[in-house]
Amino acid sequence: MGILRQIFVHWFALSPILGALLIFPAISAADMVKPALIEISVISGGHYKIEIRASIEALLTGINARYRDTRESPNAQAYDDLRVLQAPELERHFIAFQDEFANALRLTIDGKVTPLHVQAVEIPEPGYTKVPRNSVIRLAGSLPTHAESLQWYYPSRFGDHAVRVRQVDEQREQWHWSQWQWIKTDVASEPFSLAEIFTQRPWYQTSANYIDSGFRHILPYGRDHILFILGIFLLSVRLRPLLWQVTMFTVAHSITLALAINGIIELPARVVEPLIALSIAYIGIENILSKRLHNSRLALVFGFGLLHGLGFAGVLSEFGMPDDAFATALISFNVGVELGQLAVIAIAYAAIGFWFNKKTWYRAGIVVPLSAAIGLTGLYWTYDRIVIV
Repeated sequence: MGILRQIFVHWFALSPILGALLIFPAISAADMVKPALIEISVISGGHYKIEIRASIEALLTGINARYRDTRESPNAQAYDDLRVLQAPELERHFIAFQDEFANALRLTIDGKVTPLHVQAVEIPEPGYTKVPRNSVIRLAGSLPTHAESLQWYYPSRFGDHAVRVRQVDEQREQWHWSQWQWIKTDVASEPFSLAEIFTQRPWYQTSANYIDSGFRHILPYGRDHILFILGIFLLSVRLRPLLWQVTMFTVAHSITLALAINGIIELPARVVEPLIALSIAYIGIENILSKRLHNSRLALVFGFGLLHGLGFAGVLSEFGMPDDAFATALISFNVGVELGQLAVIAIAYAAIGFWFNKKTWYRAGIVVPLSAAIGLTGLYWTYDRIVIV
């Protein structure tokens, strides 16, 4: 009875953690709000082209970076209704909105605002609706032949965004990309100079950019990967086996990430996403059935890491990889992911491991209930990602 009493008392301290796990299934159908990616091409001869890759469903329903996921928005149902529409139907909704959209943007050339008009929109079919679709909105127009600077504004009510500029010399068949500017507030970009060729960013700046992207893919946006890492953590909080597991996971996802980004392997999201969810369920269930860590766990984590790497590839393919610093960007992204994973472990150890791992009731009171919550969440996600509604 003494052990049961201790478990009951300490569960009050752990209730926020369990609560967070238990509400994961309720929000699993929600999409994460992703930033728009905007590429502006300034072409010799005096014209420009703009490509905006964004969720039209989110634009139409006013869902932006204020919301961690779409379910937090009062327009969540309207978003869900739009996401299942066929491309021609969704395009009709956007056409009624496109003038408002274009008028809210601002392209400034040499201090003068240039009128913008939507030329075309490319909307993919809904396909696997568990993964948000990005549409491409195209704008084009003319500009002064010898323009010297460009500034871009994308209102925060449409969400966070990243923008870069390409200088195109059609006669010489040459082009030069600027670096990405990430903008998370309601301000215009820093001016892009058009009077000189963009210089290659120092390797450490490219590295810092992709480390940040990799870290943010785990914290706060990587719910799948957070639960998987927590599942690894729960069975054994001893540092050496824990680091071995995380290292195997990192090596594995680095392999498939590199192969996928280079187009060597590819699996559709309708296959990858349910399998990732199933890997989370398996880890949770194994924690309940196994009382100690076995050597086979390393091989298992490695195999699941190969699978998770295909999920990471989707992030990098959207953001793009610099041709002149491909290896630096890829390694840096993986470093960011590793740092994110270690941060999850550090938080879990500070909240649970440090205080309770030596208690006699640790397994019965901590490992089994939290692993059950992880396993059930993984099973629910597997079902949700297989069943198309």
